[in-house]
Formats: sequence, structure tokens, C-alpha cells
Amino acid sequence: MMMSRLLSCLLLAGLLSGCTTMNQPPLRTVAHVDLDRYLGDWWVIANIPYYLENGKVATLDRYARRADGRLDNTFLFRRGSFTAPEESWQGVAWIHNPATNAEWRVQFVWPVRLTYLIIDLDPGYRWAVVGHPSRNYIWILARDHALPDAVYQGILQRAAQQGYNPARIAKVPQPAD
Repeated sequence: MMMSRLLSCLLLAGLLSGCTTMNQPPLRTVAHVDLDRYLGDWWVIANIPYYLENGKVATLDRYARRADGRLDNTFLFRRGSFTAPEESWQGVAWIHNPATNAEWRVQFVWPVRLTYLIIDLDPGYRWAVVGHPSRNYIWILARDHALPDAVYQGILQRAAQQGYNPARIAKVPQPAD
């Protein structure tokens, strides 16, 4: 079991370290993130599906300050059904670019660290978009379980302008409010 986890982590680290897109410019982050407004609960409205999140529903990211200056990153989810028991993964995040607070590093399993770029953000902090330099990962987050379709379509258009393929982005099942 431990060897399997280690091999999975090493494979993931290898994949993530080689996931830069040579033909595209770097992702543009938002100019500034007010951390006090950003912290809290964010429902995962959509993402590019990948094996760690496949089959998960009612997914939510929770960010909270820690005494050491880093951030707790708790990922809450249910497997396959809204009635399944809630589970969680505990991670840690830290600000990589304090000039903007829009570039983080997130770690759920040592030594794997994921680049977390806030590439789109509602002025009222009602929704956010987190990207990865490879463009193989994206998370559309919201304070509510759903976004109005016009808002969601606008997010997809702006993600496409940054080099994402909107056809790869899928909604995550969320409970009704």
C-alpha cells in the first residue's frame, strides 16, 4: 500500500513537472487577490476531469489562515452520490507571489506541490477560476452551488482566451441550494 502511494506520487510529480505548454504564453493571473475576501468555502462548479477527482460530487475547497502564515486547504467531497458520507483531504497552501496573492503552491501529499494560479475572479468574490500552467487543470469555483449560465459561459470564453479548451471542462455535480 505504501509503495503504491509512493509510486503514484512520483508519477504525479513527474507528470506535473513536465506539464508546461511550449506554444502558449504563461497564464495571466488577476492583478490582486484580497486574501481576507478569498478565504472560506468555494464549491467546485467545474474542472477538467482527472483521476483524483473523478466520481466525486458535492466537492468544496475550504481555505483558512494558519498561525504559521500558510493556509489550510481542505477538500471536501462525496463519492458518487450526494447521500454518500462526506470525506476530506487536508492540504496546505502558501502564497508564492505576495505582490498579487494570485499565485500559490498547494500540497496535499509530500513532495508533490501544485502551482495554483488565480486567473479570473469576480469583483465581488462570488466566483473564481484557478488554473495550472500546463492548462491540463482548471477549477471553476463559486460561493454557491451553481453559477448563472451567462456567468459560466463568460468564464469559459475567458479561459479559452488563455489557451484552455472549453470542451475539456466538465461541470461537477452539486446539490441544489
